[in-house]
Amino acid sequence: MTLKVYLSGEIHTDWREQIVEGSTDLDVSFSSPVTDHGASDDCGVAILGEEPSKYWHDHKGAMVNAIRTRHGIENADVVVVRFGEQYKQWNAAFDAGYASALGKPLIVLSRPEHQHPLKEVHAAALAVAEEPAQVVQVLRYVLTGALPG
Repeated sequence: MTLKVYLSGEIHTDWREQIVEGSTDLDVSFSSPVTDHGASDDCGVAILGEEPSKYWHDHKGAMVNAIRTRHGIENADVVVVRFGEQYKQWNAAFDAGYASALGKPLIVLSRPEHQHPLKEVHAAALAVAEEPAQVVQVLRYVLTGALPG
């Protein structure tokens, strides 16, 4: 049985690749939002037509991206949401709340300095990790019962 994991949140670092590479020996399949920032921003107007204002340009893209995101979260067995160091990911907070509302097991990946601002998000999570390797260890334990080391 393959564990389906949706990797949501920050797109400016290689945290997804670290988790995927660390999980090669596990029966896990991964999905995620589009991580090409330009494609993600422009998908709405590229598919549905140009918009005269930046607000509607962004709105159209957000709606098209939401189809992919909601589908990925709804079909996942576990949702991992990463909050980055430099950027505020409001979409990650939405994804965490959506996954939680659907009863999906949630793993939050964030830095210790974000404990206070993310306290409500952390409270909804079943695990709060600080490093991608810890997410891999959680997945390994869930699938095999094996502890690290």
